[in-house]
Amino acid sequence: MKSAKFDWLARAGYGARGIVFLLVAGLATFSSLGGGKADTKSALDVLLDQPLGSLWLGVIAVGLLGFVAWRLAQSLANADGHDDSFKNYVIRLALFGSAVTYIGLAAYALQNALGIRSGGGGGEDSLAAWAMAQPFGRYLAGAIGLGFLTGGVVTALKGITRRFERYLDLRDSQPLLLVCVYGLVARGAVFAIVGIFFCYAAFTVDPSQAGSMSDALRWIRQLPFGGVLYLLVAIGLAAFGIYNLVEVRYRRVRSPSMADLRNGLPKLHR
Repeated sequence: MKSAKFDWLARAGYGARGIVFLLVAGLATFSSLGGGKADTKSALDVLLDQPLGSLWLGVIAVGLLGFVAWRLAQSLANADGHDDSFKNYVIRLALFGSAVTYIGLAAYALQNALGIRSGGGGGEDSLAAWAMAQPFGRYLAGAIGLGFLTGGVVTALKGITRRFERYLDLRDSQPLLLVCVYGLVARGAVFAIVGIFFCYAAFTVDPSQAGSMSDALRWIRQLPFGGVLYLLVAIGLAAFGIYNLVEVRYRRVRSPSMADLRNGLPKLHR
């Protein structure tokens, strides 16, 4: 089923995410020289400080909400048409986790666009603290960490295996495809490191051990040849932003129906 409105929502979502990651890549590059954080919320803060920043941030917020709607369609209504294999259920679970993540980012963008500053809270350490405050919180935090780790691995494999090509109407553009592979692998690696930090926080029952994207980049910089690796990952995050902009133009978007939603998780009906 094809819906022009839903198609617009999905493409606006990819565009918003692409812009955010291009800003993150820029912050990562400059933070390597002068310090500072390089993560999605910091990127939105930088955008807010620009001329007409509230307007642009509001546009990004709307785009991110469109991306959330598309992620929910992919995960709950199986808009991409995955079969009923364990691997594809894992992929759809990762897509649902992505939807939850971007709801938080969209809310942050919208609050700041409306002048409702949310202060310095938020981030992975606050999420870990919230999780650990719940019943069986240590295990909940560990499950969230495994979700981050799984999402990172799925994203990297999507690039390595070039599985993303089946969803793009993009032909005879090998350089652009290689940029997409590079971006997916770099973003997946950073996300997996965040997941490992989160699992470690759950293991030590210490929410402060949960790290953000900025912390993951800082850890990479401390490795042997860390300066080179850091630069490669920062460029990779820019490539991931470009990959999202490619999806704005070339992604196949299938609008879900109510029947798709009912049949999206068939095993729940048995």
